[in-house]
Amino acid sequence: MHTAKELHVIFGTGPVGFSLAEELLARGKQVRLVNRSGKGAVPRGAELVAGDISSLAVARELSEGAAVIYNATHAPYEQWPEVLPRLQENMIESAATHGATLVVIDNLYLYGETHGQPMTEAMAHRATSRKGRLRAELMWGYLQAHQVGKARVVIGRAADFFGPRALNSSLGQYVFPAALSQQPVLVLGNIDLPHSYSYMPDIARSLIILGERNEAHGKEWLLPVAPVISTREVIQLIEQELGYPLHLFSVPSVGFAHEQGIFDQAFAEEYSELFYQYTEPQIVDSSAFEQAFGLHATPLKEALATTICWYQTR
Repeated sequence: MHTAKELHVIFGTGPVGFSLAEELLARGKQVRLVNRSGKGAVPRGAELVAGDISSLAVARELSEGAAVIYNATHAPYEQWPEVLPRLQENMIESAATHGATLVVIDNLYLYGETHGQPMTEAMAHRATSRKGRLRAELMWGYLQAHQVGKARVVIGRAADFFGPRALNSSLGQYVFPAALSQQPVLVLGNIDLPHSYSYMPDIARSLIILGERNEAHGKEWLLPVAPVISTREVIQLIEQELGYPLHLFSVPSVGFAHEQGIFDQAFAEEYSELFYQYTEPQIVDSSAFEQAFGLHATPLKEALATTICWYQTR
């Protein structure tokens, strides 16, 4: 186990980076957050540093002294092929230089279309999108660095995010603000299919465990999700919490979303290959993580209540 005042360096100040910092600070850790501008909201007590980590020298310098490095970076879809491999290389090199553990947050794209089969760590990677294939290649590279003894690396895989600060999600800015102002709530694809969602504080807690536990390293883990229900049932839980019915605005396809001005042209072009996620069941089986580390997802009702409260105070 790590000592209390050790340094944890988080690359990326989006919802994952912020939630990680909050959770680490609550545990008495020293936290450095890094983004390009050095500006933005961070939890009180965290250090925020500007740095372009597409430069190896900068990534190395800013991760000096770290016990754990977290890759919580984000880039627009169209920049992925150019940006993500470079960030991967720089993160691995930085972890190797400083003897730090590298924790990487990832998504479900590399599985491709599952036709409703529950996703597990043993499931074959059959990506049906360019982005999924790139994610699979990156994951191989990360785990290979661990395999050959270059750096300690572990990957945590989350489903669609929701929770405080998780705006850019299918269960985010299109749902909660509209629900609170009694406007139509935008929902993607077939909402009567089962769909797993990851609660942001659960993601943060899980990634910290992966950084701490030696037996986690060198593997990919599906992070805890609540027992799966349909998106319609999730909306019904939100209705119960708010005490009134919601009007739904259904988006059957990316083309429709573009026509309605919801997605711009660039995003629609990139996202069309991923929309299968909302036209087939998306079921995550996180039992391996839960059994190994004893952490379970926050019950959905409680997680949604906390999320609604955050949006109300925002």
